[in-house]
Amino acid sequence: MSDSTTASASPVVLEAWFDLQCPDCFQALDDVRALREKYGDRIDVRLRHFPLEKHKHAYAAAQAAEEAAEQGKGWPYAEALLARTAELDGRGEPVLVELAGELGLDAEEFDTALIDGRHLLVVDADQAEGKAIKVTGTPTYVIDGERLDGGKSQEGLRARIEEIADRLLAG
Repeated sequence: MSDSTTASASPVVLEAWFDLQCPDCFQALDDVRALREKYGDRIDVRLRHFPLEKHKHAYAAAQAAEEAAEQGKGWPYAEALLARTAELDGRGEPVLVELAGELGLDAEEFDTALIDGRHLLVVDADQAEGKAIKVTGTPTYVIDGERLDGGKSQEGLRARIEEIADRLLAG
């Protein structure tokens, strides 16, 4: 997603490969928040889309997150959407537009973006790149070229990310 948590000149880039309908990705937000708190503008956390086939609305959710980024609230939208994975599972795409309105975004433009597919290429490119680097589940992180797969277990991932970030920031 184009709106990262910090300026693009950050010395450390952490790519977070998420499916926005994934309950495990919602749980991973605690780690993302802790990393932001610890490193501030020294780490640039970038949301990358990897919608899983088992989640019916994940592809549309990724497109909606791109529209939110275009409107300046990419991460807040993604975080709020992840908190509503059960609702998205039950009610589907109307949740995407309603959430946009709740966050003060242009909900009508969201609806149009989901219909006209203006963000399809970004989501497709992320998914293709994820497959190329062997992302198989979510959440998965990439930092300094190292892929850390949280699809089966998130245990120890934040500590490993911190270890790599500390090394990069010290060097």
